[in-house]
This record gives sequence, structure tokens and C-alpha cells, in this order.
Amino acid sequence: MVKRLWAAVKGSFASSVLAANAVAIFSGMIPVALVKLALPFAAVRRGTDRVLMALAEGWIAVNGGWMALVQRMRWDVQGLDGLRRRGWYLVSSNHQSWVDILVLQKVFHRRVPFLKFFLKRQLLFVPVMGLAWWALDFPFMRRRSGSRAKDLATARKACEKFRQIPTSVMNFLEGTRFCPAKQAAQQSPYRHLLKPKVGGLATALGAMGERFDALLDVTIVYPEGVPSFWDLLSGQMSRVVVRVHEREIPAHLLGGDYEGDPAFRARMQGWVQEMWAEKDARIEEILRQGHPAQA
Repeated sequence: MVKRLWAAVKGSFASSVLAANAVAIFSGMIPVALVKLALPFAAVRRGTDRVLMALAEGWIAVNGGWMALVQRMRWDVQGLDGLRRRGWYLVSSNHQSWVDILVLQKVFHRRVPFLKFFLKRQLLFVPVMGLAWWALDFPFMRRRSGSRAKDLATARKACEKFRQIPTSVMNFLEGTRFCPAKQAAQQSPYRHLLKPKVGGLATALGAMGERFDALLDVTIVYPEGVPSFWDLLSGQMSRVVVRVHEREIPAHLLGGDYEGDPAFRARMQGWVQEMWAEKDARIEEILRQGHPAQA
């Protein structure tokens, strides 16, 4: 009873800080974003981008602060050595919980450029958040049914600004959070993963593949069980294991036609499936041994 009450107290505190942090940061972004929208000049953009990025990184830092306060979670992380804050990265991770996003932000904070996600264009019109995402240069995609060429053109246009600004583009290849029911429904050949959806990765590589320094292959494991967001807020997480593998993107996977070239599609799928099989084995080893698998 006391333990549950204490968890509720910590969860309420963390929720309040998370909400206040979001309100403060996004409120601060709005006037800067409006200046960026009204004065689309290079000199103005450079100044507003610096302010907006500082606010976003401040948001992540505060989140890391309340996470440290509410729980004594063991962060078991390997593979961050050699990463560059001024680099260009395509980041891919398995996906089990909404907690994954905060884990990724904390792990990569100030080690690589601020993580940016491809978002559906409809999200641009979400009050306040849509403006903040636009201001932070999150790429918005307008999905056109049956037209991969137009999708790719949209992605390339969205990524044009990234060619001059160091950027990390995040992609969850599974497309949704893992759970046994989804695994069974799609008859996934993997023990701990859903089947990867290669099209999104192919779009990102087609848009700016030659600009990426590497693909960061991230594996997240919760040895004591996949946490809910409330578990994170209330301090009921004890350990998270994160393995980061920096992979060279093969030259033969750049510039191909994923939809129209069966041979290229097979090469792309083979590369991802090999990576996914290694990730599945890594997760199994971590869970089985109860201690970190070495990179």
C-alpha cells in the first residue's frame, strides 16, 4: 500500500513537471516560430533555428532531470563512442513502448543532432504542436496512394534543408509498437520483433542517403518487462539496456528505385532482414543471460 502510494506521488510529480515543461517550452517556441514563418530569410532563419534548437534541447534536459529524480534506474548503454554532434545520421530502433522515445532522446542528447521524425502532413495542423514541429523542421509527408515517385519527391523536398544542417532522422521500422498479438497476427519470423517495413527506410535513403554518415542501429531492451508510460513517470522502472551499432550504409542501396526495381528492392530487404535477425538474436541474448550482450 505504501509502495503504491509513493509511486502515485512520484507519478503525479513527474506528470506535473512533464506538462509544465511542455507548456513552457512550446510557449517559448511560438513567437520564435512566428518570426521564422513571417521572415523566411537565411539570416533570420539561422538565428531562430539556434533559439528553437536550444529550447528543444532544454526540454530533453528537463525530462532527463525528472526521470533521474523519480527513480534509480540503471542505464546500461553501449555504442555511443565516436558519434558526432555535427554529423548526419539515419536512426532506426525496435519499438515496444512510448517510453522508447524518451529513452532515445536521453541516450542521444548532445551526442548526435536533435532527433527528427517523419510525420504525417495532417499533424501539421495540430494546435501548438504542429507549429512547433514545423519550426523544428520535422519533415512532413503527404502520403499519395499508389504514387511512390511523388512520395519520394515530397521526402526529398522536406529533407533539402537537412543537407546544410547536421540532422538525425528517426525511423521505427516496425511501424508500430511490438506486442505478442501483433507478432502472431503477422506471423513474424522473429522472437522479439515485428516484421520491418522497409519502404520508409528506402524513402529516407532515396531522399538524402548520400548525405547520411551512417545508420545508427539501436536496440532497446527492458529486462524486467516492457514498461508503460506510467511506470516511467512513477519510478517503477529499474533497468533499460540500449545497444547502438553504427553501420555503414552500402553504396548500392543509394539512389535505387525501391518500387520499380525488383533487384534493388530485394537488396534493400535483404540488408534490413539481416540487420533485424542480428537484433532479434541480440535481444534474446540480453534477456536470456540477464546481463548486457557485448557489441
